[in-house]
Amino acid sequence: MSVTPTRLPPPIVEAPHVTVSSAALAPLPGARDARDPQRAIKRGPSRVPREQVAAAQRDRLYDGLVRTVAEQGYANASVSDICRASGVTRPAFYEHFESKQGAFLAAYRHGTDVLFAMLRDAYAGAVGQDAATGAPARPDCLESWTRATRAVLGVLLDVLSSVPAFAAAAIVEIDAVGPEGRRARAGRLRDFEAFFAPAPATPPEVDRDELVRGVVSGAYGTLYRYIAEGRGAELPGLLPDLVYFVVAPFAGPEPAARAAAEARGAHQRSVAPCVPALAGAGVTGASSG
Repeated sequence: MSVTPTRLPPPIVEAPHVTVSSAALAPLPGARDARDPQRAIKRGPSRVPREQVAAAQRDRLYDGLVRTVAEQGYANASVSDICRASGVTRPAFYEHFESKQGAFLAAYRHGTDVLFAMLRDAYAGAVGQDAATGAPARPDCLESWTRATRAVLGVLLDVLSSVPAFAAAAIVEIDAVGPEGRRARAGRLRDFEAFFAPAPATPPEVDRDELVRGVVSGAYGTLYRYIAEGRGAELPGLLPDLVYFVVAPFAGPEPAARAAAEARGAHQRSVAPCVPALAGAGVTGASSG
């Protein structure tokens, strides 16, 4: 069933201690106004290459689709609505996508690719890995894994709260897309399992893979509940609770409690690239660490 938040709050800007995660990445779908005049193809004596026009149209369709779906729900959003929000014609829409479902899944995959690049950057920085090769720069230990868990969850919560339209579309409305949407979501949830590789060993009688999947599903369920209830702005406040929930099954209650206490302290906030409200906030692009 499609569940739509009644109202989407504006992107969050919190200063000081705010940085833009992985500023070199493409913007997260829904972070920008697709009809912003500055994004229009400039007419002039020089002909704009067709590839550039197509790329600009696709980016605007991603933004318009995500915002329309977040506001109206996937089931109620029509191709005409999406085109109107994107400033793109219906013929242009069908040059890029064969259907509303195809467009949504393309935006979902693109957006979650951007999100996971941010999460992997945060993980690599915390455990001392090379972001390109994945090779550890220093031995694995409980402290580095709990630090990495805190970093990944912090970026996840901050970025989703900073682009509420993307959070609503990718976390809640993906349900309404049907079997293809559920398959796409299942694949993304499996991607979280790599972050548990350095976690402490589990007892032989415990199925580690099932434990990891259960923890991932539980954390995802919490995100879903908050976003579906229109409480996405509160997500960063969940960091200590989710850190404890993720760490405790592997490290035990005491290390998990310490990690949660550390998560309660001030941490450098992260937002998605190109969140519009950052323009005048004196925030510069930087990778979150």
